[in-house]
Amino acid sequence: MKFKKSVIGVAVIALPVAGLLLAAKSPQEAQAAKVARGKYLVAFGGCNDCHTPMKMGPGGPEPDLSRLLSGHPDNAHLPPPPKLPPGQWSVVVAGLTAWAGPWGTSYAANLTPDQNTGLGIWTEEVFIKSMRTGKHYGVARDILPPMAWQSLAALTDEDLKAIYAYLRSIPPVKNRVPAPAPPSGEGSFE
Repeated sequence: MKFKKSVIGVAVIALPVAGLLLAAKSPQEAQAAKVARGKYLVAFGGCNDCHTPMKMGPGGPEPDLSRLLSGHPDNAHLPPPPKLPPGQWSVVVAGLTAWAGPWGTSYAANLTPDQNTGLGIWTEEVFIKSMRTGKHYGVARDILPPMAWQSLAALTDEDLKAIYAYLRSIPPVKNRVPAPAPPSGEGSFE
């Protein structure tokens, strides 16, 4: 009887431990799950709608996936925006990667991990701080409309870390996006 109780006691302890060991993910599996979550959040958030340039396809404009999340094309030179009527008007130009409004002209940023023109030098901490504060690099100029950083600020740290992990996993694209321009159209916010 004593032996039977000992076996039952060991089984009661061993089964949950064995279950935890079997359920544990390797670091590679955990990272892959994090990247997959980030990809889901980027798709759900519509990041491609503004940060991936468009190209003409057989059915009309379509995302240029060779430039996935690379922002406003550096070779898409735009004339100054038209004079807007009084009020809260804004215009969208150049395949949804540039906007003009009362804030000036803003361009979709390069979110790829390119070291010189994208987020390649951004740390996870800087990325999260930027999404929480609405400040470039977390401390510099304002992140301008139409970027919905306020919605991203409501995400958990784990969700923002997943988005960062996904953005680090995509191919880097060299694309220097123009600096935003103030309403006067002269100079920049940089």
